[in-house]
Amino acid sequence: MTLDELKATALTCQGCSLSERRMNVVFGEGNPVSPLVLIGEGPGETEDKMGRPFVGRAGQLLDKAIVDAGLQRSQLYITNTVKCRAADWSTGKPVNRPPADDEVLACRKWLEPQIAILKPKVILCIGGPSAKNLIKKNFQITKERGMYFPCEFARTAIATLHPSYILRQMNISGDGGYSLLVADIQRAWEAAQKLATKEGSGKDSGEAG
Repeated sequence: MTLDELKATALTCQGCSLSERRMNVVFGEGNPVSPLVLIGEGPGETEDKMGRPFVGRAGQLLDKAIVDAGLQRSQLYITNTVKCRAADWSTGKPVNRPPADDEVLACRKWLEPQIAILKPKVILCIGGPSAKNLIKKNFQITKERGMYFPCEFARTAIATLHPSYILRQMNISGDGGYSLLVADIQRAWEAAQKLATKEGSGKDSGEAG
């Protein structure tokens, strides 16, 4: 199955209750042959409306960080572990919430084949929930961000702070961790390039750097 074929099927998914109120399935976008794939937790309100990942305030900060890391968004592939917006509708007005375990599990049928088609050398998990989903369940983002970890979906994985967290922290002190986000994107890209070069030359040692 090609990436386009998988996306076409995912757009009709009714696999969990998130499908009942979504506006769009946010499958992912970017360079399908990029050695680096960025994976967040799930779409928010703006992403749900537009059908694209990371296009709200957090996405705008991520775009800035990508540029400050010396890259362009078009060089990367960006997606989420969950493809539909998770929101609490109990008050009549939707409020974003973390995806439930069963929702995360249901979306694995799209995430795993998506990554298998993309074949990234490095996965950069955007935020703790993504890292817990793809690296290890007890991942601690404040202690383990920026470190390389083994990953069943890529040669290695690294996690960074979520832009929405950084935006909240900016209101408290300093840059909120923005410089760490930029540095992590740089490190992830350099590792991905290094691994791609090694594999291309037949000298892959399995080390990211």
